[in-house]
Amino acid sequence: MNSATVRNLLVRGMLAGLVAGLAALVVAYFLGEPHVDAAIAFEESHAHEHGGEELVSRTMQSTVGLSAGVLVYGVAFGGIAALAYCFALGRIGRFGPRASALLLAGAGLLAVYVVPFLKYPANPPASSDPDTINQRTALYFLMVVLGVLLTVGTVILGKRLAPRLGSWNATVTAGAFFVLVVGLAYAFLPSYNETPPDFPATLLWEYRLAALAVQVTLWTAFGLVFGVLAQRLLAPASEAEATAPARATPVPH
Repeated sequence: MNSATVRNLLVRGMLAGLVAGLAALVVAYFLGEPHVDAAIAFEESHAHEHGGEELVSRTMQSTVGLSAGVLVYGVAFGGIAALAYCFALGRIGRFGPRASALLLAGAGLLAVYVVPFLKYPANPPASSDPDTINQRTALYFLMVVLGVLLTVGTVILGKRLAPRLGSWNATVTAGAFFVLVVGLAYAFLPSYNETPPDFPATLLWEYRLAALAVQVTLWTAFGLVFGVLAQRLLAPASEAEATAPARATPVPH
């Protein structure tokens, strides 16, 4: 793949990331922010001391701050994912540009978010100990790195086993390897159970589901939008044939 194609895919990836960020922003605002407000209200009702006025109002945080953060993240995420797509295209199987984009999005969601999330799920305000935030953050990013490396290793293992075991058996074996190593990591890495006993369990559960929904929306929207943009760049002829109306076959006289 030449540098011009990589550059064009990078631009399209950032554009797709922006669109995906807009979709994720809608989900975050309507699903996530009400739970954040409820958690803050719980924290304030149980606080004995107040640390003074907040530097940025909650209204600003939930509108301008949220929008800027999600959209900037979406653009950066789209650029990185596009570069990963350039590397993976043609190496993960005989898939077209759109199918490869969706597969990459699914693998990225699993590796970058789901694997760390199941061990260290997202927590709303007042549901965890602020003194352990550095340890929890370091462990979370360790799980992200592990998830990415394991996903890449699983794909490589599956491709190397396919000639001997067949595609189905190789996929099952590689998948079992992935689950085994992730399970071992979950077992040996430390866990944190810091949620106060009186913190609403429903609020905690719904906040985590909302956080998961934001990421699913982000990755799915990116895979769909970027797949269309990549298809138009890499296979314009097949795209035109797929969208062109069928021509009537002339009947010989």
